[in-house]
Amino acid sequence: MNIVFMGTPDFAVPSLETLLDEGYNVVAVVTQPDRPQGRKKVLTRTPVKEAALAHGLPVLQPQRMRSPEAVQELAAYEPDLIVTAAYGQILPKAVLDMPKYGCLNVHGSLLPKYRGGAPIQRSIINGEKETGITLMYMAEGLDTGDMIAKSVVPIEDEDTSGTLFQKLSLTGAKLLKEQLPLVINGSAARIPQNDEESTYAKNLSREDERINWADSSRDIYNRVRGLVPFAGGFTHWNGEVFKVWEVAKPELTAASSGSGQAPGTVLAFHANGIEVKTGDGSVILTKVQPAGKKAMEAAEFLRGGVLKKGEVFS
Repeated sequence: MNIVFMGTPDFAVPSLETLLDEGYNVVAVVTQPDRPQGRKKVLTRTPVKEAALAHGLPVLQPQRMRSPEAVQELAAYEPDLIVTAAYGQILPKAVLDMPKYGCLNVHGSLLPKYRGGAPIQRSIINGEKETGITLMYMAEGLDTGDMIAKSVVPIEDEDTSGTLFQKLSLTGAKLLKEQLPLVINGSAARIPQNDEESTYAKNLSREDERINWADSSRDIYNRVRGLVPFAGGFTHWNGEVFKVWEVAKPELTAASSGSGQAPGTVLAFHANGIEVKTGDGSVILTKVQPAGKKAMEAAEFLRGGVLKKGEVFS
């Protein structure tokens, strides 16, 4: 059986490694093109490409998987099964119909909730207590295919998108290992999704990173940890962007905390950071990044003495 694997970020690597560890015949790997990364714009391979090359596997990197040339190149490998995990492109019908056993996707949510490109980040931002992995058959709609199996993963208060990505990547690989033999022998479940229960997790935009200080302390805490480590939250100070990379877990806050102060007002300085007024109390910023500087502990930033109590983050 010829298997083609499609994936791009670190999230996808354990699923590829599992296929190889289990002895499946992975004939090719498809991943996104190399992209410039960092301030110096160094052309960088995807984590999946690095893993594939380490195993001596052929790597395909089409700009558009929908192009006839990309479809033709893929067809030359005669895939019997395609497995995807966070590949990052929508597959055309010509690809979906290509393999005998279909196309499987390791999706980072409990479908039909959080269809789309940012299910892990948005589950944290929205304050969910659990998420998980759904192994599914792919269809033409976005994450609408029949479900094979799910695995639930709790979201801890200390989780960020980074820690949850890691947990879910390992859970996805385990679920793939358990269910793939059933897919091959024809006994895997095919459970239709209930579209009425579906929600959409669209990719994050710059506006999603903006902190609204009128939100509750818990919502601000969830937003920042849902953005880390891929992006931080941001506000403005002295007319420039001021990034927030970490917020202390909010305790129960008194309604009078910062009473009479506008949301975003700097209330106090503490050993662990900067206390800022929110819509229902306050939060403490523990890791920040002023414009033109590297991210730093808030205590280090405060030693510069440039931020004053009573100033307002806009």
